[in-house]
Amino acid sequence: MKNTLADLNNYLFESLERILDDNITADQLDIEIKRSEAVTSVARTIISNSSLALSAMKHAEEYNIGNVQERRKLPAMLDSGDA
Repeated sequence: MKNTLADLNNYLFESLERILDDNITADQLDIEIKRSEAVTSVARTIISNSSLALSAMKHAEEYNIGNVQERRKLPAMLDSGDA
C-alpha cells in the first residue's frame, strides 16, 4: 500500500468484494468479517486524521498563517502524488 486515501478506498472495496464472494465458506466469511471490522476501525482513524489535516490547511489559508506556497500545498496524506 502506498498510504494514500485512494489506496485505502481501494483496500476497503477489496475487503467488501471478499465478503460478498459467493464462493466463500462460512468459516472464511467469519474471518473476513472480523478482519474487515479491524480494517474499518483503522480506516475511520485515518480518515479522521486526514480530515483534521485538511481542516488545519483551510484555517491556515483563511487566517494567512505561514507562507503562500506551504498553505496551498495539500498535506502529504491527502496528496495522491499524481500532480
